[in-house]
Amino acid sequence: MLQPTHQSLQVAAVPAAGASPARAQPSAWGRVPVRERDQDTPWHSDAVCRRDEAGLFFAPSKEPTAARLSREEAAKRVCARCPVMVECREHALLQPEPYGVWGGLTAAERRVVLARRRRRDLELKKATRTATGAVAAAG
Repeated sequence: MLQPTHQSLQVAAVPAAGASPARAQPSAWGRVPVRERDQDTPWHSDAVCRRDEAGLFFAPSKEPTAARLSREEAAKRVCARCPVMVECREHALLQPEPYGVWGGLTAAERRVVLARRRRRDLELKKATRTATGAVAAAG
């Protein structure tokens, strides 16, 4: 069976200005130091994945589970050596990107991170209200 050819990630994962992230075709865990770069240069210009095929980072339709897991692990290996992995991950969490491997996390892993962040934020708000109430009662 022939595999479809894929666009480079440079085209597929970095939508044109003004493009809706939700309309983009499915658009990558280790810690790599973030290097200094010019403030005018977008983070994705330094992404290692720009030189790889988008197919590594995005699931083809009806991909078997074993193939998906293998592909995602290969994508995460690329992400692990990327100097902008942290920026990529934060981009995917803030958008949020619904598809693909971004910053070394799959879409499912990003959903877990977002749920933990929401829970943490609620706990911090609750703790702040409790502390504020205790100070007011003591005053």
